[in-house]
Amino acid sequence: QVQLAESGGGLVQAGGSLRLACAASGVTFRRYAMGWFRQAPGKEREFVAGISWNGVITYYTDSVKGRFSISRDNAKNTVYLQMNSLKPEDTAVYYCRAALRAGNYYSDYGSTDFWGSWGQGTQVTVSS
Repeated sequence: QVQLAESGGGLVQAGGSLRLACAASGVTFRRYAMGWFRQAPGKEREFVAGISWNGVITYYTDSVKGRFSISRDNAKNTVYLQMNSLKPEDTAVYYCRAALRAGNYYSDYGSTDFWGSWGQGTQVTVSS
């Protein structure tokens, strides 16, 4: 069974940076794409960023392009989300998610049947 454990959340001022990490176990990590989602208070959970099994393909929602960067270390079974120039509207619980496929096509990342297990989430709060 896949287990995902996020870390790195916290409170930061607008314009600051945070780096989230997600450690995976119970899965052959290097074979699957990974992603980050977030859920703000009163809003639906939304896709933030995804990365293919080998890190070649990355995909972002428009609101974070140029500010967030997703990466992975297959030797450590860990995926990261570097968040720069944070805004109050980035405040949310951030969730790591494992995909069910390698993620070699951009169209994969918007498909609901592409995604599998969730982590427990980590809170990110950006103060103005």
